[in-house]
Formats: sequence, structure tokens, C-alpha cells
Amino acid sequence: MFDKYFGEVAVGEVWESKGRTITEADIVNFAGVSGDYYPLHMDREYAEATRFGGRIAHGMLVLSVATGLMNFTEGVIVAFYGMDKIRFVSPTFIGDTIKVRLAAADKEDRGDGTGVIVCQTEIINQDGRTVTAGTLRMLVNHAPVAVES
Repeated sequence: MFDKYFGEVAVGEVWESKGRTITEADIVNFAGVSGDYYPLHMDREYAEATRFGGRIAHGMLVLSVATGLMNFTEGVIVAFYGMDKIRFVSPTFIGDTIKVRLAAADKEDRGDGTGVIVCQTEIINQDGRTVTAGTLRMLVNHAPVAVES
């Protein structure tokens, strides 16, 4: 969806990414980068005794992987504008494959050659279950601009 300029995106349009499997290495590496070593993510015995029955991915890891699945095109995208009402509604386990589903819900013209595309966002697993939901806002150009090198 973010390979199109502001005027090319229609409210109601839906886009879905390819999938990506969450690995143990993803969780370990994310813990190292973020400093989040909470035992639900890192300690198998601890996690097995919880309601989840095993280790789960960090919610922020799932969001980070999701951004990598989106199709951001240079010159179209100005900036990531924010996320609202993010909810982690189901766990993501090691071995789960996630993908992103975006539905353009609104467009806000800023009057400066850019606009904000507002998308209802779901990150879903291989079973079609929503694991994360929220609203994504992306600042995009109305027309091509020179890409800075």
C-alpha cells in the first residue's frame, strides 16, 4: 500500500503482506537489542508454567517484524507518522508465521504536498488469528519527489 502516492490510495483498499516466521533467534536477538529479558520470552520453564504454555515473542518484536513486511517505497514515504490503540490480542510463538493486513480507513491531506494515510492494521498468524491490532499512520507524498542520496 505504501508504494502508492496519496491520491492513488482509496479508502477501503486492503493490502496484505507476505509471511515471515518468528524464530528463537529473532527473540534472542531482540532481547539483546532491547534489553528486555523478561522470562516469558527467555525462560522456557517459566513460560511453560504460564497461561501461554511456552515462550512467546515480545510484542514490540512482532511490531518490528511487521514493519519489515510492509512495502515502503522511497520517494513515496515521507515518514512513519505513528500508531494508535495498539493491542496485543493473541500470543506469537516461536515458529508462528505472521503477515500484515492493512485497510485504508482515512486520508488526511496536509496541504503541503503530503498527506497521512490512516490504516486499520492487523498482524495475523498462519491460522488467520489476529495477534496484534491497531491504527497505523503514514505520511506520504502526493507526487514524486527527488530522493535524497
